[in-house]
Amino acid sequence: MHQTWQIQPEVQKALDANSPVVALESALVSHGLSYPQNLETARALEQSVRENGAVPATIAIIEGKIRVGLTVGELERLATQKGVRKVSRRDLPIAVARGEDGATTVAATMCVAALAGIEVVATGGIGGVHRGQPADISADLPELAQTRVAVVCSGAKSILDLPLTLEWLETHGVPILGYETDEFPAFYSRQSGLPVDARVDTPEEAARIIRTKWELGLEGGVLVTVPVSEEAELPRELAEQAIERALAAAEEQGIAGKALTPFLLSQIAQSTEGASVEANITFLKNNAAVAAQIAGALKREER
Repeated sequence: MHQTWQIQPEVQKALDANSPVVALESALVSHGLSYPQNLETARALEQSVRENGAVPATIAIIEGKIRVGLTVGELERLATQKGVRKVSRRDLPIAVARGEDGATTVAATMCVAALAGIEVVATGGIGGVHRGQPADISADLPELAQTRVAVVCSGAKSILDLPLTLEWLETHGVPILGYETDEFPAFYSRQSGLPVDARVDTPEEAARIIRTKWELGLEGGVLVTVPVSEEAELPRELAEQAIERALAAAEEQGIAGKALTPFLLSQIAQSTEGASVEANITFLKNNAAVAAQIAGALKREER
C-alpha cells in the first residue's frame, strides 16, 4: 500500500497515538464551490476541526497517490486546477492506476478513511435517492451500509427524495441520529418533517451509540445529522421553490448522471442569490466542529 498511499505525518502521528482524527472530503473543493471560496472553505473546515480537539485529514488523490491529509499547496492545486476527476469508490482504482488528480466524494472519503483507521467523516450533506428516479441511488448510501465510519452532516441534499433516502437507510441498518434535533435536517433547512431514529444532545451520547454498534459486531456506519443554524437556514418553502426550478432546468437541458448534482446546486445558488451557498458554508464549518467533538468522545469511550 505504501506505493499508492501517503498519510500526512501529522495525521499518522495522531493515528499512532490513538488521538481523534476527522476525515474531510475534497469534492467540495474541486466541484462544489468556486475559487477562491472553495480554498477558503477547505482551510476553514480544517481549522474548525483543530479548534475542537482533533486533527483534520482532507482526503484526495494527487498524481495517482491517495493522500490522507493535504498540504496547503495540494489544497490550492485542487481548488484551481481544471479537469480534476470526481472520485467515488468505483473511481479510486482508475484514478490511482492512471496517475490522475482526484477529489473524493463522501463515499470515497468514507472508504479511504476506514482503510486508514479514521472513524469520523464530516461533510455538508450525503447523497441519496433522486427525485422521480428511485433506481438512481447515490454511492454514499451503500457505503454507509458497509463501511465502519460515522458521518456527520446536515442530512441528505434537499434536491433528493428524502423519504425514500431514509427508507433505504432503514432497510440497510444505518442508524440516523439527530444532533440536538428530533427531526431529520433538510440540508438548507432545519426541518424536513421526517423523524430521526434517536436524538442525541452531546458528543458523548453520539459516541456511545456509535461505539456500541461496532462492539455488537454490526457492520456499516452511523449517520449523525446536525441542523443548519437558524440564522443561516433557508425557509423550507423558499428552498423547495428553488429546487423545483432547478429540477425543471435540468430536465429541459438533459442534465443527468454525475453532472446533475453540481448543476442543481449551482442553479439553486443563482435562484437564491447566493443564500444557499452561505447556508452550505455555515453548516460545513459547524459539522466539522461537531465531528471533531464526536471523534474525541469516541476515543474516550475506548478508554
